[in-house]
Amino acid sequence: MRKVLVITYYWPPAGGPGVQRWLKFVKYLRDFGIEPVLYIPDNPHYPLLDESFLQEIPSDLIIYRHKITEPYRIASLFSSKKTKRISSGIIQSKNQSFLEKLLLWVRGNLFIPDARKFWVKPSVSFLKKVLDKEKIDTIITTGPPHSVHLIGYYLKQARSLNWIADFRDPWTTIGYHKKLKLTSSSEKKHKKFESDVLNVADKIIVTSKTTKQEFKNITCQPIQVITNGFDNVEETNFKLDSKFTISHIGSLLSGRNPIKLWKVLSELVRSNTDFKNKLCIRFVGVVSNEILATLKDLGLYKFIEIEGYVSHQEALAYQKTSQILLLVEIDSQDTIGIIPGKLFEYMAAKRPILGIGPKNWEVASIVEETKTGHIFDHSNDIALKNVLLKWFEQFQVGKLQIDSNAIEQYSRRELTRKLAEYI
Repeated sequence: MRKVLVITYYWPPAGGPGVQRWLKFVKYLRDFGIEPVLYIPDNPHYPLLDESFLQEIPSDLIIYRHKITEPYRIASLFSSKKTKRISSGIIQSKNQSFLEKLLLWVRGNLFIPDARKFWVKPSVSFLKKVLDKEKIDTIITTGPPHSVHLIGYYLKQARSLNWIADFRDPWTTIGYHKKLKLTSSSEKKHKKFESDVLNVADKIIVTSKTTKQEFKNITCQPIQVITNGFDNVEETNFKLDSKFTISHIGSLLSGRNPIKLWKVLSELVRSNTDFKNKLCIRFVGVVSNEILATLKDLGLYKFIEIEGYVSHQEALAYQKTSQILLLVEIDSQDTIGIIPGKLFEYMAAKRPILGIGPKNWEVASIVEETKTGHIFDHSNDIALKNVLLKWFEQFQVGKLQIDSNAIEQYSRRELTRKLAEYI
C-alpha cells in the first residue's frame, strides 16, 4: 500500500467536530489502497475530551507524537474558564472583561497564525526523520489550527514531497477571525501565511464550494471539495421524545444567536396552549451566556433543557430521539460557505432539520437536494413560523417525519473513496 503521512492537531481523546473528519478518513483509507501514518502532538491542550473516539482508532495504526508547547496552559493560570472558552472558539461579543479583551489581542497579534505555532519548527525537524524512516513522499496537513499547514509548508521547502492541505474551515474569513482585535500588520501576516500555503501546496481540499471559490481568487493550485459526512451505523429503534423537542447539538456561539427563532417560539408559546405545554428547547453542548440571556428575556427559559457536553455516541442518540434538529450559523456573508459537520449526522438521524443562517447559505442547497428539512435566513420569521406550526401539527398526530433522498453520497466511506482518488 502507498503510505501517506497525515499531520493533525486534533486526535482522540479530543472531542468535538475537529477530530472526526480525519479519524473517519483514517478508518477507511486502507480500503482504497492507502496506508495512513499519523503525526499528532504528544501533550495537547484539548478544550473538549471524548474518550469514546479512542475505540475507533485502528489498533495497528502507526502514530508518531512530538511534544507541543501551548500558551493556553499559561493563560489558564489567570482565568481557566475564559481561556477554555476562547480556545473552543466561543468568543463573547458583549460585556467582555479587560482580561478577555487582552487574551483575544494576544491570541490574534502575538500567536500568528494561532497559539499552536510553537509546534511548527520542532515538528519539521522531527518529521524529516519520520519521512526517511517510513519512505513517505505524500503528506496531508489539516487545519485549523492553520499552523499545522506551516509544518507542511516548511517540509515542502526541504523535501521533494506531494503536499495536500485540507481546510476544515476557511482561514482569514472564518467568523471569529474578525474578533481577534488584529492590528493592520498582524492582518497582513495572517493573509501572507494563507497565501503561502495555498500557493505552495500541490493540492488543496476544502469542505464547501464557497471556500473553493474564495481560494481560487488566491491560488491556481487544484482544489477539491470533500465535505464532512456521517458514518453508517446499525439501525436501532429509538423512541422519539414525547415533548416537541427542538435540539441543538454542539457548541452554540454568541454570534449564532437565532433571535428571530426565539421570538417566533415566544409568540407561539403565548398564543398556542398546546404548543406551550409541549415545547422543549434542548442544548446538547456548550451554550453562550448571551443566548441564554435572550431566551430568559423572551420568557423561554423554563422551556430550556441543558445537557452540556456529552460523548459523540450520546450526541448521536439525542439526534435520533429529537423531534427537530436545529442548525444555526452566523448571519454574515463570510459564513455562507460554512457547512457544519453536524449537518450530515443530522441527515443520517432522519429527523427534520431546521436551519437558520445567512442568505445564500450553502447548507440550503444540500438540505433542499436531500429533502431533509427547511433552511431560513435570520430575518425570515413568517415562513419560519408556518413551518414550525406545520411540524407541530404533524407531531401531535405522530406523523412528524422526513423522506430523505440521496444522502448516501455523504457517507464517510464514499467521501474517503473520493479522497483516495484525489490523493
